[in-house]
Amino acid sequence: MSLQTHLTQLARKHEALEREIHDATIRPSANDLRIAELKRRKLHLKDEMNRLRTESDQLH
Repeated sequence: MSLQTHLTQLARKHEALEREIHDATIRPSANDLRIAELKRRKLHLKDEMNRLRTESDQLH
């Protein structure tokens, strides 16, 4: 799998989590622990994308 393909997949997962967080926060019965876990996962994906981009930039 190429780096760009991997970054694209991570970005899609990040966007899906963003939608899931949004949907969870507008529900009256929002579960704060679930929202916090989704936000942690989203941040982890963002950190991973940034790390991969930085490593890629250093190689060029």
